[in-house]
Amino acid sequence: MNTNNRPERYNGATIAMHWLMLLLLAAVYACIELRGYWPRGSDVREGLKTWHFMLGLGVFVLVFMRLALRWTAPSPAPHGAAWQRLLAQLGHGLLYLFMIAMPLLGWLALSAAGKPIPFFGLDLPALTGPDKDFAHSVEEIHETIGTIGYYLIGLHAAAALFHHYVLRDDTMLRMLPRRRG
Repeated sequence: MNTNNRPERYNGATIAMHWLMLLLLAAVYACIELRGYWPRGSDVREGLKTWHFMLGLGVFVLVFMRLALRWTAPSPAPHGAAWQRLLAQLGHGLLYLFMIAMPLLGWLALSAAGKPIPFFGLDLPALTGPDKDFAHSVEEIHETIGTIGYYLIGLHAAAALFHHYVLRDDTMLRMLPRRRG
């Protein structure tokens, strides 16, 4: 897979990682939202929570691969005025912070609750000792930032659509996979 960005578009690895991260984030959110349809303690509900934890930690692992790609193959030159470029940098920075902080907060909440931290067959070490009050506080922060995440992701998508349909530049097209033929 090509890892060199060209001036007009992102490389294949960056594009693939972008869309993989979107799919993972959608699955993380889906698992935690869908759990509410099953009663507490049910196997399905517990399974969805476990998948939420594991996929969230998957985001944590992949975000560092994504950052490595970003540092080794710089992005194509951004479009727009200086203030638009600044907003884009801020938005991307907040998304990366979100993808690092949320899994860490989830891991910390599970640790403080004295629960195992599942990761695809592994039990990860606790980040802190059991402390129910601390676990509750961290879980509230995790949930609040999770809600903010919906807005961050939505604004990111809206900005891409704004570039495509209003400004009519190629910002969005640079992150889409190439069409065959």
